[in-house]
Amino acid sequence: MKLALCLTLILSTLSLHAELRLPAIIGDNMVLQQKQANPIWGWDTPGTEVTVKFAGQTKTAKAGADGKWTVKLDAVPANATAATLSIQGSTVKELKNVLVGEVWVCSGQSNMGFNLSSTWDADLDIAQANYPLIRLISVPQVGTQEIQDDFKGQWDVCSPATAGSFTAVGYHYGKVLHEMLGVPVGLIDNAWGGSSCEAWVKRDLLEKDPRFKATIDTWKRTESTFTQAAFDKQVADHQAKVEAWVAARKEALKNHQPLPANPPRAPQNPMTGQHRPGNLYAGVLHPIIGYGIKGAIWYQGESNASRAKEYRDLFPFMIQHWRNEWKQGDFPFYWVQLADFKNELPEPGDSDWAELREAQTLTLSKLPHTGQCVITDLGESNDIHPKNKRDVAERLARWALVKDYGFKLPYSSPTYKDVKFEGSKAIITLDHAETGLRVVDKDVVSGFAICGDDHKWVWADATLLPDNKLSPRTPRGNQISVSSKLVAKPVAVRYAWADNPVANVYSAEGLPVTPFRTDDFPMITDPANPNGTAAKAAKLAEEQKKMAAEKAKAAAAKKKAP
Repeated sequence: MKLALCLTLILSTLSLHAELRLPAIIGDNMVLQQKQANPIWGWDTPGTEVTVKFAGQTKTAKAGADGKWTVKLDAVPANATAATLSIQGSTVKELKNVLVGEVWVCSGQSNMGFNLSSTWDADLDIAQANYPLIRLISVPQVGTQEIQDDFKGQWDVCSPATAGSFTAVGYHYGKVLHEMLGVPVGLIDNAWGGSSCEAWVKRDLLEKDPRFKATIDTWKRTESTFTQAAFDKQVADHQAKVEAWVAARKEALKNHQPLPANPPRAPQNPMTGQHRPGNLYAGVLHPIIGYGIKGAIWYQGESNASRAKEYRDLFPFMIQHWRNEWKQGDFPFYWVQLADFKNELPEPGDSDWAELREAQTLTLSKLPHTGQCVITDLGESNDIHPKNKRDVAERLARWALVKDYGFKLPYSSPTYKDVKFEGSKAIITLDHAETGLRVVDKDVVSGFAICGDDHKWVWADATLLPDNKLSPRTPRGNQISVSSKLVAKPVAVRYAWADNPVANVYSAEGLPVTPFRTDDFPMITDPANPNGTAAKAAKLAEEQKKMAAEKAKAAAAKKKAP
């Protein structure tokens, strides 16, 4: 009797405090994806029947043992008239100002996260950002191994008050789609500056795949040696350095002397950062997985450039992983190739950034419904975060407009098709150059390098074919003749193959030719290459370790000496 009474009291107490709860991704001002079924989910007291009403339809579900419930709304067409979505469970929630249109995820690292207020013409763009049919939501940066089901955030109406802090690439991309399609657009930003590709993938999947063993093993060593006490000491040491920097700056200002360099960078906890495998999948991706989307745009790769060989497998693996998790089939996935960055080199050679770009390009042939925006002409040599994001977004938008929305527009940069060697010349043929090629900035074709059997690269002379008396600025066919007086019998050609390539061949419509190489010489980012960067770094580390040991041995001997 007493047990029954206690249970009754407990259930009564639970019912008094029971409350329907929704994830942040489902709320006021949201945009639902048109023309497809949209999951709506949340949590309530286990066993509670939940009813969802929207656009004349009613769906019901029962909260499971964990409290979670899910319904799927039937597909509806785009609707720019604000509507209410009603949810009845243990309590009632009415979501206001809901629209139906196109929804895109904007993800990657800092160049995707780069906000509108930091771009060129930010003042004009922000002042004009009065688009009530564009909705924005951002996911906070939470790096963790623990799967997150929710985040703190909300959908906002795009306005001068909200657009400035949003991803610039995402904003301009959404703006193009909204203006071209005439429908509402929802944009979800979960980018995290500096993030590595492996952080966006579920940890156990990476651990099961032998292709990523080296990266996982490296992280396991880091995890095994990490201590919170040691990290706390780093934080304390950093604070002392900052205080010293502040004092030095004040002194320099007082005495009209040159100011000290930038303040010391704060240490980052590797356990909660944006590089640890699985951290961003669990912290910023999982909370939005399942929300109805059209597709994703992506700008990342800088943090993986030193491991470009691995990226050939890792990047398409990540894309397919996302598609599997979303359960929406092969949704469109479009990315930005790395921009030009760092110093322009006087001689041609190898480049890890070029190898990363190649890994991105190879992904096009590995997965369907993918696209690449080439921007080797939009970067800044002294800034890894180029401020021109409008052109980046518009090149991305061309892919979606053509592939997903039926527009007839140029959308792809010209890409390498094949090479034929004819004596001292190499004849390059490009795809996606139907209306011809042209050069910009100067009349001489630049960006090509050539080599013979000795694999010694030299700059090459290049001519757009057919070679005639027309100005090089006049569009012509899709072939290029490449040669050099220093190479009698060429065996390979490279174009725009550098961290910061100087290259000027475009399609007639103004899309830059995709960087390429015709060779398959060993990659400098291949750990198996004895002359690669990984091998050189390992050798340097071993030499430094040896020197440190010898120094410690000498210091110990000196201490023992009478």
